[in-house]
Amino acid sequence: MRREPFEVDSFIHVVKRGTRGFPIVRNNADRWRFILMLRHFNDENISENWYRELMDEKISNTLARVPTWPNQKKIVNILGYCLLDNHFHLLLKEIIAGGVSRFMHKLGIGMTKAFNEKYQEKGTLFQGAYHSKTVTDDEYLKYVSVYIQVKNAFELYPGGIKKAMDNFEMAYEWATRYPYCSLGDYARVRKSPLIDMDLLEEMFTPKEYKSFAYDCMVGRSEFADMSKVEFE
Repeated sequence: MRREPFEVDSFIHVVKRGTRGFPIVRNNADRWRFILMLRHFNDENISENWYRELMDEKISNTLARVPTWPNQKKIVNILGYCLLDNHFHLLLKEIIAGGVSRFMHKLGIGMTKAFNEKYQEKGTLFQGAYHSKTVTDDEYLKYVSVYIQVKNAFELYPGGIKKAMDNFEMAYEWATRYPYCSLGDYARVRKSPLIDMDLLEEMFTPKEYKSFAYDCMVGRSEFADMSKVEFE
């Protein structure tokens, strides 16, 4: 269900799943590599040896760029993300023609190559092409952001989403500190160079966003069951 080409300035919800539901990450080192790819693949000029160069500069545990690299030329804006064991969600903005497609192609190839080399596997890591939905208006954008950053993070909460909803305050705090989801940026727990927060910051303060997320999750909104933003 990939719908392309996207128009420039479109907002796109993307999900990409592991083949046959298998994990696409096995440990925190893999998860951090995913974050590094989000950071450095979003560039017209990424080096083929980007990871080795980060290692050489001893900055592979940060989001800093190699000093000798040219200035970053983004191909998408990343508004949100959440990584789970067997898939990931992204909220992207198309800022150049074909940017989303190029970014997802680079991400898919990069993750597959790194996984196969590390674990001596062969073949594809992912279940076909990525799935995407175009965000049609500001209200839909708000709900999609909660679906990606809160609902998916809650699924990772110890005890699952039901336990998270029974302890919303505690679970939300936990989710803001989950390092492989962008909710912490919106909660001001951290400030990452990955995320373009301008649009959602115009819509919400951190306190308002948390309240809106709660309303969505407990069923006080049009999109309460999230059925309108889920993929089939």
